[in-house]
Amino acid sequence: MEIFGIPLQAFMGQLLLGLVNGAFYALLSLGLAVIFGLLGIVNFAHGALYMLGAFAAWIMLDKFGINYWYALFLAPLAVGALGMVIERLFLKHLYKLDPLYGLLLTFGLALIAEGLFRELYGVSGQNYNVPELLSGATNLGFMVLPNYRAWVVLVSLAVCLGTWYVIERTRLGAYLRAGTENAQLVQAFGINVPLMVMCTYGAGAALAALAGVLAAPIIQVNPLMGSNLIIVVFAVVVIGGMGSILGSVVSGLGLGLIEGMTRVFYPEASNIVVFVIMVIVLMIRPNGLFGKEN
Repeated sequence: MEIFGIPLQAFMGQLLLGLVNGAFYALLSLGLAVIFGLLGIVNFAHGALYMLGAFAAWIMLDKFGINYWYALFLAPLAVGALGMVIERLFLKHLYKLDPLYGLLLTFGLALIAEGLFRELYGVSGQNYNVPELLSGATNLGFMVLPNYRAWVVLVSLAVCLGTWYVIERTRLGAYLRAGTENAQLVQAFGINVPLMVMCTYGAGAALAALAGVLAAPIIQVNPLMGSNLIIVVFAVVVIGGMGSILGSVVSGLGLGLIEGMTRVFYPEASNIVVFVIMVIVLMIRPNGLFGKEN
């Protein structure tokens, strides 16, 4: 059976690959949207935090024998704690300044992290095996579905939806939004706004690290894995709307699928299709698909 002249198995395989990439785009852009939407920081270190999450999982396994399932929780916690330290030491001084200062600072931090890990481990990738429980594949008849890739998509969707619910539908989310808009008023109600801001940045960093752990068994863990992805993720955030949680998730998944389909019908354009869409969206809706009008 063929679809538009493409064998069904090849077509579905590329669709799955696009969905997996979209899951990573959604998870990474979610962290960026949380940090920018609530703190106003353009976090260029997000790719480095993603890389640190993957390396944390690999180091835990290689040096300490800590398996994937523990690393899935411990690595985001460790990187999230590092994010809190970064926020307290550096970013807290920049909130009242132009966002360009935050971008430059986080870009510098990303370069430092990548340079350090490149010096320690080189540029060749480190292998991280798929956990035994998720190894193998399931034959769906029309295609063979790798179990681990299905797991990545499901976890990413669950985390994205859970984060959206917390920020948009809970009292904690209301405090976060209010604290970034009028910190003095919220503090008057006895809420520790600096602590809340620190935890918000830590949560965004943890989301990036979680994406890194999920990616480790799929791609080789290397110091440049974040820088290779962050530009595309920024484009996803811009398309969805800077600071829009829902926009980041929907755009990430949708653009991953579009990228996958482009590989089927016009492979030469697969590396630029996201940026072409970004240009078109910005021409029509400068605030992004889900962004709020100024």
